[in-house]
Amino acid sequence: MIMNWDSATETKFRLFISKIPVFHRHITEEAVVKKAAENAGARGSVLVEEQDVLCAFFSDVPSPFYSMMCRLLEQTGFDYKKYGFPKNVNK
Repeated sequence: MIMNWDSATETKFRLFISKIPVFHRHITEEAVVKKAAENAGARGSVLVEEQDVLCAFFSDVPSPFYSMMCRLLEQTGFDYKKYGFPKNVNK
């Protein structure tokens, strides 16, 4: 499903993607774009917004990458704590 993105969210997402290791970029981008669009659709939205992207990141990230993901989210301006993440503090 192709969906339009909120411009600020897309800018932060592109910056995030540029900061992860090259060999993970494509798979991460593909998975998050798909899941974020699903999340937006489930909310009845026509735009992918920050909460959709954050839900996508936090739903499928493997444990070894969790702390790096949180650090990069903060560096790129995503306020994941505003949306109640991390929901599972044992990761």
